[in-house]
Amino acid sequence: MTIIQDFAGRSALVTGAASGIGAACARALAARGAARLYLVDVDGAGLDALDLSEHSGCAVQRITGSVADEALWQSLEPQMSGLDHAVVNAGIGSGGAIAEISLAEWRRVMAVNLDGAFLTLAASLRAMAGKGGSAVVVASVTGIKPVAGIGPYGVSKAAVAHMARIAAMESARKGIRVNAIAPGGVDTAIWESGEDFAASVAAIGREATIKAMAKTTPLGRFATSEEMADSILYLLSDAASNITGHVMVSDGGFTL
Repeated sequence: MTIIQDFAGRSALVTGAASGIGAACARALAARGAARLYLVDVDGAGLDALDLSEHSGCAVQRITGSVADEALWQSLEPQMSGLDHAVVNAGIGSGGAIAEISLAEWRRVMAVNLDGAFLTLAASLRAMAGKGGSAVVVASVTGIKPVAGIGPYGVSKAAVAHMARIAAMESARKGIRVNAIAPGGVDTAIWESGEDFAASVAAIGREATIKAMAKTTPLGRFATSEEMADSILYLLSDAASNITGHVMVSDGGFTL
């Protein structure tokens, strides 16, 4: 099979790259010819375990740290000068009703999902200045369709989707495109932090739990990280050269 090398010679930043959608994006970018990847995650062991060795032409810089740490971006930004693409993906989950959740928990989620996304995108846009590029912010269908019990997560994802649209307006004349993707259910490790998910896994197993959750989706299944990566790389690529300020919903029909 011939693999399109549409990112040949280009550089890209991926946050939350140690697992799930971020790892899938890193693998896909390397496979499609990227020359340099900047991979950021709090999970240093996960970053180290991400095997991209078959793509010998891709230089990989692995950065362990939180996207919510401004000092991390102050250190990394000069190294990213001339950046071509960014995948603003790092995020954490949370559960709890609005009336019951603590301010500390609210701020914990916002620090990563919103503040961290802001710091990531802002640094990326500055690194692309003068040459153009493209960025994709990973939002969520829960930022479009209200889902009870995940208040801070849904609010943070609604905010980053709108942030992407504002950034698109500000950056268009600079040759920089900014879009967002709003996934529905995706089979990633983010579910592991939920108490209800853990209880269900203990009772019926992980595969059965995911299948049961996916029954709310018209297609009857959750997406894979690789499917999300394909859509993200489309938005990043020259094939989407006329698309900016768009929030692509990829949810198996959940919002119907």
